Amino acid sequence: MWKYAVGGVIASTLLGGLAGLYFFRPTALVINQIPPPSQPIQAATSTYATTTFSVVYPTAFPMHDDYAYDQFGPKKLIHGVKITIPMEMATGTNLSSFDTGVSIEQLPRARNCTADIYLQADVKTHSQTENGILYSVATTSNAAAGNLYEEQVFALSGTHPCTAMRYFIHSTNIGNYDAGVVREFNRSALLATFDEIRRSVVFRQP
Repeated sequence: MWKYAVGGVIASTLLGGLAGLYFFRPTALVINQIPPPSQPIQAATSTYATTTFSVVYPTAFPMHDDYAYDQFGPKKLIHGVKITIPMEMATGTNLSSFDTGVSIEQLPRARNCTADIYLQADVKTHSQTENGILYSVATTSNAAAGNLYEEQVFALSGTHPCTAMRYFIHSTNIGNYDAGVVREFNRSALLATFDEIRRSVVFRQP
């Protein structure tokens, strides 16, 4: 009798252990099936192209293909296209979304393609090379009635027609607002975005 009882206890113990292994196994399988971390979603981009250049820009940024720079007067318009920032990018800041953006402009009759010919102010240019591309660069800024305007021009040296990219940043004086009403726009992030657009421009000799 005792022998059979001991045998029954051993059998029950073995069966219980196997059952425990069976019931714990699905948990191990679930752990192994955890999906890997998702990859960051890249912002959608669009491409605009003419017979002489192409540019890649964020799809959320409005494209204006009827643009003309008019600071030299109505008889000396500089034609091109302009990519402005979306309204959401300026909301709550002292940045204007109306005219802040990057334009690609051309002066077909320019004999020497330098950045200073795109600016009304008397400015000096300097050379800048990025990824094997030589730019003539010039900057200017001015203020009027609480508004601040900054322009940076990057002319593609040696191109015909002379092609240049203009950064136009329009902001208002943050000191004119009560504390907490608006925040200072992120200039570094804005310039980084403009730089990406500029570097995407590919010039095609007609």
